[in-house]
Amino acid sequence: MPDKIYRNIPNFVTCCNLFSGCVATVLAFEGRFYGAFLFILLSAVFDFLDGMMARLLNVHSVIGKDLDSLSDDVSFGLAPSVIVFSLLKQGGAIGILPYAAFLIAVFSAWRLAKFNNDARQTSSFVGLPVPANALFWSSLAISKAGFLHSAYLILPLICLSSWLLVSEIPMFSLKFKNLRWEDNKLRFLFLILSALLLLVFGFSGFMLVVVCYILISVWNDRRASRSAVAESPKA
Repeated sequence: MPDKIYRNIPNFVTCCNLFSGCVATVLAFEGRFYGAFLFILLSAVFDFLDGMMARLLNVHSVIGKDLDSLSDDVSFGLAPSVIVFSLLKQGGAIGILPYAAFLIAVFSAWRLAKFNNDARQTSSFVGLPVPANALFWSSLAISKAGFLHSAYLILPLICLSSWLLVSEIPMFSLKFKNLRWEDNKLRFLFLILSALLLLVFGFSGFMLVVVCYILISVWNDRRASRSAVAESPKA
């Protein structure tokens, strides 16, 4: 295989992420939320695969990093923003209120820029990852619980999720360095819980999975902080 093609395999997968995000955005404008959710989910799969392939092939580039961030802001920033915009319009939100949805795209871009320049985020995250935020909003849109589509709930949630994206809250990564239980206990327990939620609630369960991810991350950070204080030498 020619070296140029070999080195661009991860970039091709990233472009698939971008393409899926563009389709999700169009479907969201049309109010076809289930289709938009599926293409955001597909984008998340491509986002996972491009990083994995870059590591497996040992090919990394500045272009690939920038392309990944641009793709992610479309797939996980703009697409969910349009979903929420359409939800608010359908729910009868008036004036400029529906445009608050695009704060999701703005804060997603900010979060991605922080990620690219933050050495702390090599093995874990600081703030809510943009794919998780996108899956939260897209699964909320396909939920059959009508009260979740109320502007009175959505508008505060936009503010909360935007803050979470750029917050300093440490959140665990699902990257496995090995498969030992002791080293990955938190990840395994989260995956088991996620599987149960999806089994019970279907695709709309992704919303609950993301909420659990945030709560477990906060709990884990508090637990680590207490352990560090307990183990620190006393004056």
